[in-house]
Amino acid sequence: MQLSLVLELLVLITVANGVPVIAKTLLGTRWDRSLDGGATWFDGRPWFGPSKTIRGFVLSLLVTPLVAALMGLPWALGLLVACGTMLGDLISSFIKRRLGRAPSSMALGLDQIPESLLPFLLSRLLVPVSLVEILAGVAIFCVAAPLVSRLFFRLGLRDQPY
Repeated sequence: MQLSLVLELLVLITVANGVPVIAKTLLGTRWDRSLDGGATWFDGRPWFGPSKTIRGFVLSLLVTPLVAALMGLPWALGLLVACGTMLGDLISSFIKRRLGRAPSSMALGLDQIPESLLPFLLSRLLVPVSLVEILAGVAIFCVAAPLVSRLFFRLGLRDQPY
């Protein structure tokens, strides 16, 4: 197992996830237009909700490749990871809205699995990561993400501790 590769991918996933949260803290409501534009699905609920913003999505796609390059990894890997992470996050949000969960509410597993599994799978296009490594990475992310979220809360970067 290439533990260093798994850890590097986890760092990139964490960056992709964390950039929108940090942007909200630093920029407040500036450029925080909702990705779904307030549109609703057939059930009358928002597609994703107000916490999924164009600003967060775009900044994640810009910053994660930069961090990848700074780590000595291909910038394209950072872009793939950011795309997978953001897509996984949107899938989670979409499902949570269908379940009637509030935006930014915690759904253990649902919040972590898609936003870690998709970037790991996409990363296979550029780096040799095995299915076992992917499963290990997803498992690590499922444990670590709530801890990082609590740290962000204590640092004043998140409104809620999850």
